[in-house]
Amino acid sequence: MIRKTVFTMMALAACNMATAQIEVRTEAQVTAASGDHNPLWLNANKYGLSSLDKTNGYVRAGAFRSLDNDSAKAWKWGAGLDVAVAGGFTSTLVVQQAYGELRWKKWQLTVGSKEQPMAHKNALLSTGSQTFGINARPVPQVRLDLDYWTIPYTRGWLAFRGYGSYGMTTDDSWQKDFTHQQNRYTEHTLFHTKAAFVRIGPKNITFELGLEMACQFGGRTLALNQNTPVIDHPHDLSSFVHALTASGSDETDAGYNNSEGNHIGSWVAKLSIDKPTWNLGLYVDQMFEDNSMMVHIAHNGWGEGETAYQHVKSRYFVYDFKDGLLGAELKLKTFPWLNDIVMEYLHTKYQGGPVYHDVTVGMGEHITGRDNYYNHNLFTGWQHWGQVMGNPLFLSPLYNEDGILEVKDNRFVALHMGLGGELTKELSYRLLTTWQKGYGTYYNLYPNPRENVSLLAEATYRFADTSLLKGWHVKGALGLDHGKLLGNNVGFQVTVGKVIVNREK
Repeated sequence: MIRKTVFTMMALAACNMATAQIEVRTEAQVTAASGDHNPLWLNANKYGLSSLDKTNGYVRAGAFRSLDNDSAKAWKWGAGLDVAVAGGFTSTLVVQQAYGELRWKKWQLTVGSKEQPMAHKNALLSTGSQTFGINARPVPQVRLDLDYWTIPYTRGWLAFRGYGSYGMTTDDSWQKDFTHQQNRYTEHTLFHTKAAFVRIGPKNITFELGLEMACQFGGRTLALNQNTPVIDHPHDLSSFVHALTASGSDETDAGYNNSEGNHIGSWVAKLSIDKPTWNLGLYVDQMFEDNSMMVHIAHNGWGEGETAYQHVKSRYFVYDFKDGLLGAELKLKTFPWLNDIVMEYLHTKYQGGPVYHDVTVGMGEHITGRDNYYNHNLFTGWQHWGQVMGNPLFLSPLYNEDGILEVKDNRFVALHMGLGGELTKELSYRLLTTWQKGYGTYYNLYPNPRENVSLLAEATYRFADTSLLKGWHVKGALGLDHGKLLGNNVGFQVTVGKVIVNREK
């Protein structure tokens, strides 16, 4: 149903694009590297249009009709089709984006695959978001957005926005090939996202607090083990409700209260201070897999004997606030040569602690640690086409050489800095430096922690509108990894592209 709707909207959009203002983008990219694989920052945070292969490249073309074309109208529509032919990628033909969208006032409906931006973070300089990052290919979905709506009678001090979606992942055939059908993989996995944000404050000083949540459900899991080679997950209306409300249970839960599917989410917050010459943003992103990191408090007053599975005491277990991403971004409005500075600290070692124990008759304690971020016992974790859908410092399954679809390093600490600026009106740059110390997972600790340093130096030249090469840009990037986590890798990447805008008459 979703695919039919996408194709219908795209067909209508294609017919209308002939008479509408469209932007045509073409691009070619070549990457060459030495070492174990392509360096981290030549691969990560490119919406999945990237590769770990040491030699890779693509030719890409897209046509887009922006909602802004109808800025004076009550109803607005937009569409996009973005396709690449690649070498050294997980697939040769990549339909990166294919969507249609309709907007009325502050409501927007998007159907199809579209690259969605992160909340609160700089796409070029940040390591990325914990839940909804820009590291993996977009998932086809039906998504409804409400842009920031000012709540009446608050004098503009309080506003709300949110969104929700349902879709289906597209990497079934790749999972089958990657695992050689010997390890766990999934087919026809359904996908759900939702988020809500509140903004408080005047225009120059604002505070935003948001909750982002997602779920993988439905479909089927294959190659679990010899006794249970296949599990067909429910995909009826109740499953869609369970994904929305984080309720229900999986077939393997054995009677314990749980939630159907693979749930993940983040608490996100940002304080923004805007001045005439600078802007400062302080943000936090704390991920969770269950209640231990979502609410940090568990009602643990269980009884004994016949009341072993009943709350009989007012006793609670409190989880620490150790994990999360802390970041700061400083924009300098009068210094174009260094106009953006990002610094981030990530800690994911805690995960609710090293103990997981469900309530039993002999021991009435319920401790939900060992959260195993981005992994799941039935689904192939928070990944799409081998790339994690959150922060790329979690070691994506694409790095695994044993055909196992899981994140094998999700307990780590990291420090990151990103710098950006414009040396001239045509020439811009960015620099990324990341130090990371990985510990593996609670279920498979490294004998010794593995450290790594990843660097990126990138420069982009955009030809002036007055030149013969108007609309063209050339980008060169040098990436480097050094350490035992990602190996020792050096790579160079060249991108050449052009943007053409055809205006309505």
